[in-house]
Amino acid sequence: MTHFMKLSPSAFKAFVEGAKRVEMRLCDEKRRTVRSGDCIIFDCLGHGKLKAEVAAVRHFEDFKRLYSAYPPADLGYVEGETARAEDMLKYYSAEDEKKYGVVAIEIADIKEVFNGL
Repeated sequence: MTHFMKLSPSAFKAFVEGAKRVEMRLCDEKRRTVRSGDCIIFDCLGHGKLKAEVAAVRHFEDFKRLYSAYPPADLGYVEGETARAEDMLKYYSAEDEKKYGVVAIEIADIKEVFNGL
């Protein structure tokens, strides 16, 4: 199955450069259908698109637990940056986090980059 998701410019760049391997999202209706072996087309408006294969999907109660399960580099943080679960509040409300839970989508491989970096 192929899924379509938007991606921030910094996350797009980190995936393309191989510096990020886990995408973090709410576990809403759309993300509940993502499975290992699926493909995701990430669209970063103005920067391009990339096609990635899903290696695994892990569910967590909240971003704090998700963040504790991975090294910061896997989540896209560079050396010297502090990985904080609260960073996800830029994208999602605490109410939605509690309502849906969260998901870590582990990327196996970037298959293709379209109009990218």
